[in-house]
Amino acid sequence: MINKIQEILAQITLEEKASLCSGLDFWTTQPVERLGLPSIMVTDGPHGLRKQSGESDHLGLNASVPATCFPSGVGLASSWDRDLIEEVGVALGKEAHTENVAVLLGPAVNIKRSPLCGRNFEYFSEDPYLASQIAKHHILGVQSQGVGTSIKHFAANNQEFKRFSVDTLVDERTLREIYYASFETAIKEAKPWTVMCAYNKLNGTYCSEHYNLLTEVLRDDWGFEGLVVSDWGAVNDRVEGIKAGMDLEMPGNGGLNDKKIVEAVKNGELDEQDLDKVVTRVLRLVSRSIENADETATFDKEAHNDLARKVASECMVLLKNEEKILPLNKNQKVMVVGELAQKARYQGGGSSHINPTFLNNALEEIKKEADVAFALGYVLDEDAPNADLEVEAVKLALENDVVVVFAGLPDRYESEGYDREHMDMPANQIHLIETLNKANKNVVVVLSNGSPIEISWLDNIKAVLEGYLGGQAGGGAIADILYGKVNPSGKLAETFPVKLRHNPSAINFPGKEDKVEYHEGLFVGYRYYDAKDIEPLFPFGYGLSYTTFKYTDIKVDKEEFEDTEEVKVTVKVKNVGDTVGKEIIQLYVRDIEACVIRPEKELKEFTKVELQPGEEKEVEFIISKRAFAYYNVDIKDWYVETGEFEILVGGSSSELPLSITVKVNSTVEIKKIFTVNSTMGAIMEHPVGSAIAQQMIQGFIGEMDLSQDDSMGNMMENMMENITLRGLAALSGGAFTDEMIQGLLMQLND
Repeated sequence: MINKIQEILAQITLEEKASLCSGLDFWTTQPVERLGLPSIMVTDGPHGLRKQSGESDHLGLNASVPATCFPSGVGLASSWDRDLIEEVGVALGKEAHTENVAVLLGPAVNIKRSPLCGRNFEYFSEDPYLASQIAKHHILGVQSQGVGTSIKHFAANNQEFKRFSVDTLVDERTLREIYYASFETAIKEAKPWTVMCAYNKLNGTYCSEHYNLLTEVLRDDWGFEGLVVSDWGAVNDRVEGIKAGMDLEMPGNGGLNDKKIVEAVKNGELDEQDLDKVVTRVLRLVSRSIENADETATFDKEAHNDLARKVASECMVLLKNEEKILPLNKNQKVMVVGELAQKARYQGGGSSHINPTFLNNALEEIKKEADVAFALGYVLDEDAPNADLEVEAVKLALENDVVVVFAGLPDRYESEGYDREHMDMPANQIHLIETLNKANKNVVVVLSNGSPIEISWLDNIKAVLEGYLGGQAGGGAIADILYGKVNPSGKLAETFPVKLRHNPSAINFPGKEDKVEYHEGLFVGYRYYDAKDIEPLFPFGYGLSYTTFKYTDIKVDKEEFEDTEEVKVTVKVKNVGDTVGKEIIQLYVRDIEACVIRPEKELKEFTKVELQPGEEKEVEFIISKRAFAYYNVDIKDWYVETGEFEILVGGSSSELPLSITVKVNSTVEIKKIFTVNSTMGAIMEHPVGSAIAQQMIQGFIGEMDLSQDDSMGNMMENMMENITLRGLAALSGGAFTDEMIQGLLMQLND
């Protein structure tokens, strides 16, 4: 392959090089026929293949070839199951092969900063560790089949409002710990063939021409060797993009930017060596794709549909189950109500819209389990309550033992291209639930939505099953869970706040005047609710089961170690119920006393285990430096502060019954530089500076008459700790000269 690329580079003209920097059309790359270089196809599909058979577009408006529609990203992440996600990736790779697709444009790993982001259904989590792990195994699965992936959208693309132009303003530490971190592990360990850069600006520069983002962080720091492709229509300045390391502009532009590239090389604005780097990466991608092509590839549609059903059942989250009303008994008289029961909302809108190979709805699948009554209750295309439909539903509710209401968000409420304005469900659905509850106290609600909603009616109903957007077989998965064929095991990959205003981004989303400032910094999702002691409606990592699990016996293989070492953590988990079930064990780390602002705790590991009734398993975690580190902007690296850390283990971010404390010793010494603007308090922490600073403070205070008021003396000492050397000199009336201060600084910085 390398020799072939070198041969092409030796023969290719400047104009042909420029042509390779953009697509031929909406989904394919430019060929160079005289050199035997073909086109390859890339196409959408984080949760299914979206190859359009006719005229192409980016918003899912035109029909695509039939493909398996798996649960969308919000659901996949709620499985917390690495192996399952990899299995989905394998299936996606096989289907891409059958359609000669070289690169699948996904996964989408952007952080869920706000519940209102219109594309949250496609994104994994509010937590970067969980998002990166799900993405890693998605990529490994797809690429095991010889099909590339395109992890997206790099970076800080967390809203749809003005997504083509908004300037996202984020400090460096927050970028590294939150918004870059969801990409980093997946890129380093799964090695996606491509990375897709985002539409937005990042701290003043468009991502498509951001040298620090695309070269210094992505390539130099993380070692990425693949190709960077633009989001569709994201390029602002093509020449600057090449200089920054943005390789392939999509879609094709009819040669408009080719001319600019050629002219820039000819007039010396663009070094042809920089262009050659871009062209080389394009050639590598094409060569890799051709080498892995398989024109005989096929896939079993029914087997993939069965997998989709299994996956959906692992993704759904049981949020409430009062009096163990679920699972349902086939002998119970059950009424199903809601248009969503027969008109499934199984995926989100926009560029990831899949044409499913099969599609079942929940009502049909439930009827295979039991004879149930049905009432429409509401109309999806309307928001206002319908009195006639409600009267019919109430009549049936009075005649049945249990009422199962299918509710959630219509397609028009959330989609790529725009953000939600609120977290409410349609008024007719809320009114129906409240009305039915007055007629029958055994109400179960099944939700179909791609992001959190406010649930004002929660206290009055018995059970809630969060079905999210369950893909083409989601209806069957819901039936399996309702009737106990499957024990629900999903857990929330995002926090459900009680109200929108409780979310940390609420006062600055989506920003004003083409700018959005991430004032909450590190405190995204559960990190914020922990810090502010705000109890959410449902916490991050939360999910119920039809059985119960007990945690015991946390141990570490060492209680003190250096930051270059790994530590093994073990816990025992037992199924103390009478039903086989799966539990997601979550490990969080807390820095007990930090010198910088840090979250109360952060997710650092997790695993999912299946346990028979009465069965106990010992679960092992291996954690290392990054579990204890924060990003130090001064040294431009991850840094562990020597001190004690608490390791917490349990079933959700708010239920962590086990904890153990370890001490980690830093192997990196950060030399503090003192200046005239250093405070006396900081100087007093220095072994040399302590005695001198104390003497200076006492000398300064000693000139004041505080003999009659000890409290005044204490107050002055406290105030003096915060005064700078410069300030002390100014207030000393000449007692502390510049020469004295410079002498002190020389001793401190020696």
